[in-house]
Amino acid sequence: MNEPALILETQQGSLDAFNHLVLAYQDALFATALRILGDDELAADATQEAFISAYRGIASFRGGSFKPWLMRIVTNACYDELRRQKRHRTVPLNPHNRENDEIETPHWLIDMSLLPEEMFENIELEFAIHQCLDILPIDFRTVLVLVDLQGMNYSEAAYATRVPLGTMKSRLARARLHLREHLQVFRELLPAAFRLEKQMFPILTE
Repeated sequence: MNEPALILETQQGSLDAFNHLVLAYQDALFATALRILGDDELAADATQEAFISAYRGIASFRGGSFKPWLMRIVTNACYDELRRQKRHRTVPLNPHNRENDEIETPHWLIDMSLLPEEMFENIELEFAIHQCLDILPIDFRTVLVLVDLQGMNYSEAAYATRVPLGTMKSRLARARLHLREHLQVFRELLPAAFRLEKQMFPILTE
């Protein structure tokens, strides 16, 4: 994918070029929104709103890394969604789709290279992480998702959340500390799942 060329074409009005960008980033934006909001339908709505806002505002993009720019927009969309809901997110133990059917193996967890036992352990650990993320304040949760789950660097995460770099680092450190404390319970309950913790969530083993 020639990302700069697609961005330029989008800025010149090409919806087809923008659709290629959507396909490239929709999974990452949805995964981020889902971690922040904890609800499949709300995450889908926030992702859609983010892409609409991105298309309308892409003329303001002046180069650099495109992903942090998108993450800033989807983070804002999530905050807007939370304000509309007038509540903090809750994380269901078993994710559901728009038809309210339980998703036994959510698409963001599927890795066909894993053995069935390993996939089950991944799902167990994912649910444990969701439960612990739910306890964190929204600002802490957001920086944790951006840095430790989406792999953004500190500067990119600070840009995406519109806070100074020092504030972002402070929130991240406190979020990691709280997460480690809460996950101690799940370490005892799900010892097999935590064999995969470094692969899924590296900060747990720092």
